[in-house]
Amino acid sequence: MLELIVRNANLPDGRKGIDIAVENGRIAAVGPRLPMQANREIDATGYLATPPFVDSHFHLDSTLSYGRPRVNESGTLLEGIQVWGELKAHLTAENIKARAEELCGWAIARGTLAIRSHVDVSDERLLAVRALLELREEIKPYIDLQLVAFPQDGYFRHGPNAANLERALDMGVDVVGGIPHFERTREEGAASIKALCELAAERNLRVDMHCDESDDPSSRYIETLTYHTQRLGLHGRVTGSHLTSMHSMDNYYVSKLIPLMAEAQMHVVANPLINITLQGRHDTYPKRRGMTRVKELMDAGINVAFGHDALMDPWYSFGSHDMLEVAHMGLHVAQMTGVHQMKQIFAAVTANGAKMLGLEGYGLEPGCHADLVVLQAGSPQEALRLKPARLFVIRRGTVIAQTPPVVSRVELADKTFDVDFRFNGKT
Repeated sequence: MLELIVRNANLPDGRKGIDIAVENGRIAAVGPRLPMQANREIDATGYLATPPFVDSHFHLDSTLSYGRPRVNESGTLLEGIQVWGELKAHLTAENIKARAEELCGWAIARGTLAIRSHVDVSDERLLAVRALLELREEIKPYIDLQLVAFPQDGYFRHGPNAANLERALDMGVDVVGGIPHFERTREEGAASIKALCELAAERNLRVDMHCDESDDPSSRYIETLTYHTQRLGLHGRVTGSHLTSMHSMDNYYVSKLIPLMAEAQMHVVANPLINITLQGRHDTYPKRRGMTRVKELMDAGINVAFGHDALMDPWYSFGSHDMLEVAHMGLHVAQMTGVHQMKQIFAAVTANGAKMLGLEGYGLEPGCHADLVVLQAGSPQEALRLKPARLFVIRRGTVIAQTPPVVSRVELADKTFDVDFRFNGKT
C-alpha cells in the first residue's frame, strides 16, 4: 500500500482535480482519480498543491538578531553592515545555530524546504561557518540547505578573507561567494571576480556573488562576472545576486548586457523586499524602485529567482519568511501583473530557485521527491494575492507541518457567514 495520496488538487500548470500518489518518499503517480489506496489520504478539495518554496538568497547567520547590539536607526545598507560588524565580536556558534534553527522552523511552517544561505567568512574563527555546517546536516531530512562562502568585508579589502574563504570551502561550504562592489577600487572588484571564478572552476563549484547592490549605473560587475563565466566554461553554474544597479543603467548598455548574460546561462536573484527598502536612499523624487530588471531578464530567457535575503536583522526589521510575501512584492515592483507574468513570478519562488540551486528530484512529476505544499488557494494567482495558509507541508511523503484553514466568521444583525477571501466570480 502507498504511503500517501493527495486527492483532488489543483496544480500550478492549471490541471485540476489531480491526485498525487507517494511511495518510498517519491511521487509514484499523478493523475485524475487514481485507483489506488494509501495509509493516509489528504483531500485537497480543489486547493493548490505546489512543489515547495525555495528561498534563493538568505543570511541565516544574521537572522533574528534584530536589536543586537543596537537597532539600525537609519535603516540603510551601510549602517546595517556597521551594526553587523559590531555584533560579530560577540557572536557564539551556539547563538548563531539557535537563531538559524528557529528560522528553519519558520521556513518549514511557510512551506519553504530549500534555502541558499550566504555565510560570512570575515570572522577568523569561522563560527558561523561551523554552526551552519552543523545545522545543514541536522536539518537535511527537512530542508535542503545550501551554503555560500561570503566575504562580507571584501575578498581583498579584508586581508584574511581570501584564506578564510578557502578554509570554509575545505570545511564543506557548497558555493563560492563574493562582493566585488565592496572592494576598495573597481580594479580590485574586477580582480576579485576573476580570482573567485577561477577558484570555483578549480574546485568544480557553483558561484553566487552579491553583485552591483548599488544605485550607481556605473557599477557593472555583472558584465565582468558574465565574462569570466564564459571564459571558464561555468555556464549555468553562476548567479548574480541583487544586480540593483541595472535599474539605473541606460537602456542601450542593457541591450548589450542582457544577451551576454543569456549566452553565459547566468542565473539572477532579486530580493524584492530588501532591494526596494535599501536602494534609492539618495533619491528625493522621482525615487527609483531599486529592484533589478526582472521582466526584461525573464523575457530574455534568463533564470530569475527571488530571495528573502534578510529577516529581523541589522538590515531588515520585518518578515516571517513567507516567500509568497516576497513574490507579492516582486510582481508589484516589476509591474508583472499579466496572466503569464504572474505565473513567472510564482516560478521565481519555486521552480526557478530549484533550478538555480541544482536541486535533484524537484517537481510534481512521477519520480520526483514527494515534497509539496497544499495552499488554501486555488491557483498561483490566488496564492500570490492571498499569501494563504499552508494547509499541509509534506517532505518525502511525510506531513511535517500543517495549519487549519483560516476562516473569519462575520456576524451581522440579520445573517452570519464565513469569509476566506477567495474569489469565485459568481457574485
